[in-house]
Amino acid sequence: MSRISFGKTAVIGVGLLGASVALALRESGLCGMIHGYGRSEDNLRRAKERGIIDEYRLSAREACADADLVLLSTPVGVFKSMAEEIKEYLKEGALVTDVGSIKGKMVSALEELFSGRARYIGSHPIAGSDTSGIDEARADLFRAARCIVTPTERSDSSALESIVSLWETLGARVEIMDACRHDAIYGAVSHLPHLVAYALVNTIGTAGEDYIEYAGQGFRDTTRIAMSSPELWRDVSLHNRENLLRLMDLFGDALDTLRRRLEENDAAGLESEFSKARALRKKIEER
Repeated sequence: MSRISFGKTAVIGVGLLGASVALALRESGLCGMIHGYGRSEDNLRRAKERGIIDEYRLSAREACADADLVLLSTPVGVFKSMAEEIKEYLKEGALVTDVGSIKGKMVSALEELFSGRARYIGSHPIAGSDTSGIDEARADLFRAARCIVTPTERSDSSALESIVSLWETLGARVEIMDACRHDAIYGAVSHLPHLVAYALVNTIGTAGEDYIEYAGQGFRDTTRIAMSSPELWRDVSLHNRENLLRLMDLFGDALDTLRRRLEENDAAGLESEFSKARALRKKIEER
């Protein structure tokens, strides 16, 4: 696959992922100028001072003007409204992608919104964390990380090739996947765990106001992702609502099984459930 480059990139949402893409583009020599847009001028000013972006604009339309590549890295809940705002101001044939963890119907909606003006291909680099903001951004964030790319039957083949080449050049391991399958999988391995972490912390708060003060490393490890942005995960949860409701039923069944084992004082059954989970969890380490 041939190497690509962009004269100008517009990063819409200069947070952890947007800033890390900007840094990676700069380090890889893939881009001439990088313009940023965001809600906080102070954050944008700091991003410019740190060399993450070259210029910033307080208007998304102005940031996107003449851009060859546009990266949507705002919370997913504003993707559609942002697309509506910028679509008429995009360069003819511009390439648009995103870093959102929701695809499904969102991909089709964005593809339709940009149709006739720009070429949109959905992306999801699996490289975020519970931290946020430009202070945590780094150029190597995507190195060896998986990146899911979600084209549709309508996708422009050259645009798809360019997006795959982009992420591979930034060091990611690209996998092509159907958008709805993406949401089913990441609803299970990412979105549900976030809900569980939030619920677990709130449960401890309800059990005793001061209990949280006694939490050790195990609790910290288990609930680390409850430190993630409430705004971001509000949007993700609502946009993947159907998958999450189904998964929460399955999770409820798993908890009910453990409850029955406890009620019945079933030591062997309890150990069996723990052993099954342990064996499945070990597969992650064996990859």
